Amino acid sequence: MGMGGNCHLYFTADFVNASSVTATINSIPMLSGSNFKTWKNKVTMVLGCMDLDLALREPCPTPLMDLNSSDELKKFKRWDLSNRISLMIMKNTILETFLDTMSEKIDAKKFLDTLEELLSKSDKADTSASLRKLVSMRYKDKRSIREYILEMFHLSEKLKTLKIEISEDFLVHLVLISLPPQFGQFEVSYNCEKDKWTFNELISQLVQEEERMKQYKTESAHFVSTSSNCGKKRKGKELRCLDHKKSKRDHPLDIKKRSASFVKTLLI
Repeated sequence: MGMGGNCHLYFTADFVNASSVTATINSIPMLSGSNFKTWKNKVTMVLGCMDLDLALREPCPTPLMDLNSSDELKKFKRWDLSNRISLMIMKNTILETFLDTMSEKIDAKKFLDTLEELLSKSDKADTSASLRKLVSMRYKDKRSIREYILEMFHLSEKLKTLKIEISEDFLVHLVLISLPPQFGQFEVSYNCEKDKWTFNELISQLVQEEERMKQYKTESAHFVSTSSNCGKKRKGKELRCLDHKKSKRDHPLDIKKRSASFVKTLLI
């Protein structure tokens, strides 16, 4: 009974440990390329908390010989365990496309360093693409001005993670020069202001300007429509008046009748 109870306690402890380890490993995000820094921080933190980061901190010990002491044997076994667990965790939290470029005969530290070098090249390409997109963006009135400006803001934030710092003032000017000609007066007004706007102030002002322009378009369309209808009515009225005047003119038959009557009068 006592032995069975002890076995149950050991089983429960092992089960809790396994569940805890699984949950901890599952908290590591999948490495997709653009999140390397976050992924690396999470991996090293998890391995550190599990006391399995030795292989990431120290190089591989010298190969074991018969003359090695027990301390050296323990150190090697500890490093080997850390290396194997580290590799398993890293390989299971990255995309297969990255695994295809990695050698099978490298330790955990070399594996991590190779990944970092590989993805730093990818970061350069991503930086160029994001920067090119940001400076070439143009507002085409197919969506709200707020959505357009926020897309530019998110691109600038992405560039910050890639170590390209874009000041708020510079971003405000980028937004303004990307607007179509109908916002020209708005840009002139901004340039005449003494104070610089924050990004949030720019969004607020442009949303108001967009609403004003929409209202103006609606009122202009209504005015054109009303003027057109009035013109049609006036033209119709003029045509009716003209027809009425024509109807009052002498008909050829009436002229003949009056002429015959006049001739008869003369003959009498």
